[in-house]
Amino acid sequence: MTTGYQSPQDLQLAPEFLRLAPREAQAFLAFDHAAKREGGHIEPKVRELIALAVALTTQCGYCLDVHTRAAKRLGTTREELAEVALIAAAVRGARAWVTACWRCGF
Repeated sequence: MTTGYQSPQDLQLAPEFLRLAPREAQAFLAFDHAAKREGGHIEPKVRELIALAVALTTQCGYCLDVHTRAAKRLGTTREELAEVALIAAAVRGARAWVTACWRCGF
Protein backbone atom coordinates (compact mmCIF):
# COMPACT_ATOMS: atom_id res chain seq x y z
CA MET A 1 0.00 0.00 0.00
CA THR A 2 1.34 3.42 -0.87
CA THR A 3 1.06 6.56 1.20
CA GLY A 4 1.20 8.92 -1.75
CA TYR A 5 0.37 9.17 -5.41
CA GLN A 6 2.89 9.27 -8.21
CA SER A 7 6.03 9.83 -6.21
CA PRO A 8 9.38 9.48 -8.01
CA GLN A 9 10.35 6.91 -5.37
CA ASP A 10 7.51 4.66 -6.58
CA LEU A 11 9.66 3.75 -9.60
CA GLN A 12 12.03 1.98 -7.22
CA LEU A 13 9.29 -0.63 -6.81
CA ALA A 14 9.48 -1.60 -10.50
CA PRO A 15 12.19 -4.29 -10.21
CA GLU A 16 10.23 -6.17 -7.53
CA PHE A 17 7.03 -5.85 -9.54
CA LEU A 18 8.75 -7.29 -12.61
CA ARG A 19 10.12 -10.22 -10.56
CA LEU A 20 6.58 -11.15 -9.51
CA ALA A 21 5.56 -11.98 -13.10
CA PRO A 22 8.82 -12.68 -14.95
CA ARG A 23 7.41 -14.08 -18.22
CA GLU A 24 4.95 -11.26 -18.65
CA ALA A 25 7.56 -8.71 -17.62
CA GLN A 26 10.05 -10.09 -20.13
CA ALA A 27 7.45 -9.91 -22.92
CA PHE A 28 6.44 -6.38 -21.94
CA LEU A 29 10.03 -5.16 -21.76
CA ALA A 30 10.86 -6.76 -25.13
CA PHE A 31 7.90 -4.96 -26.69
CA ASP A 32 8.87 -1.69 -24.99
CA HIS A 33 12.46 -1.96 -26.25
CA ALA A 34 11.28 -2.78 -29.77
CA ALA A 35 9.05 0.29 -29.79
CA LYS A 36 11.94 2.50 -28.64
CA ARG A 37 14.57 0.97 -30.91
CA GLU A 38 16.92 2.86 -33.16
CA GLY A 39 17.27 2.05 -36.81
CA GLY A 40 13.60 2.12 -37.65
CA HIS A 41 11.83 4.43 -40.04
CA ILE A 42 11.05 6.83 -37.18
CA GLU A 43 14.09 8.43 -35.61
CA PRO A 44 14.53 8.18 -31.82
CA LYS A 45 13.72 11.83 -31.11
CA VAL A 46 10.42 11.58 -32.96
CA ARG A 47 9.63 8.33 -31.12
CA GLU A 48 10.16 10.14 -27.81
CA LEU A 49 8.00 13.06 -28.89
CA ILE A 50 5.22 10.60 -29.77
CA ALA A 51 5.64 8.89 -26.41
CA LEU A 52 5.57 12.26 -24.67
CA ALA A 53 2.37 13.28 -26.48
CA VAL A 54 0.73 10.02 -25.39
CA ALA A 55 1.94 10.59 -21.81
CA LEU A 56 0.47 14.09 -21.86
CA THR A 57 -2.82 12.70 -23.13
CA THR A 58 -2.98 9.90 -20.54
CA GLN A 59 -1.57 12.25 -17.88
CA CYS A 60 0.75 9.60 -16.45
CA GLY A 61 3.23 11.37 -14.18
CA TYR A 62 5.80 8.60 -14.46
CA CYS A 63 5.65 8.52 -18.25
CA LEU A 64 5.81 12.32 -18.41
CA ASP A 65 8.98 12.30 -16.34
CA VAL A 66 10.69 9.50 -18.27
CA HIS A 67 9.78 10.73 -21.76
CA THR A 68 10.48 14.40 -21.05
CA ARG A 69 13.97 13.54 -19.82
CA ALA A 70 14.58 11.21 -22.78
CA ALA A 71 13.36 13.80 -25.29
CA LYS A 72 15.64 16.45 -23.77
CA ARG A 73 18.60 14.05 -23.92
CA LEU A 74 17.89 13.69 -27.63
CA GLY A 75 18.03 17.45 -28.15
CA THR A 76 14.38 18.42 -27.92
CA THR A 77 13.99 22.17 -27.45
CA ARG A 78 11.56 23.99 -25.19
CA GLU A 79 9.75 25.15 -28.31
CA GLU A 80 9.32 21.57 -29.49
CA LEU A 81 8.07 20.55 -26.04
CA ALA A 82 5.51 23.37 -26.17
CA GLU A 83 4.30 22.27 -29.60
CA VAL A 84 4.00 18.64 -28.50
CA ALA A 85 1.99 19.72 -25.45
CA LEU A 86 -0.38 21.78 -27.55
CA ILE A 87 -0.78 19.03 -30.16
CA ALA A 88 -1.68 16.60 -27.36
CA ALA A 89 -4.11 19.14 -25.90
CA ALA A 90 -5.75 19.67 -29.29
CA VAL A 91 -6.18 15.94 -29.85
CA ARG A 92 -7.63 15.44 -26.39
CA GLY A 93 -9.85 18.50 -26.80
CA ALA A 94 -11.10 17.25 -30.14
CA ARG A 95 -12.07 13.99 -28.47
CA ALA A 96 -14.18 15.90 -25.95
CA TRP A 97 -15.89 17.77 -28.76
CA VAL A 98 -16.57 14.61 -30.78
CA THR A 99 -17.88 12.84 -27.67
CA ALA A 100 -20.22 15.75 -26.97
CA CYS A 101 -21.54 15.59 -30.52
CA TRP A 102 -22.01 11.84 -30.34
CA ARG A 103 -23.31 11.45 -26.78
CA CYS A 104 -25.25 14.69 -26.39
CA GLY A 105 -27.10 14.41 -29.69
CA PHE A 106 -25.87 17.56 -31.39
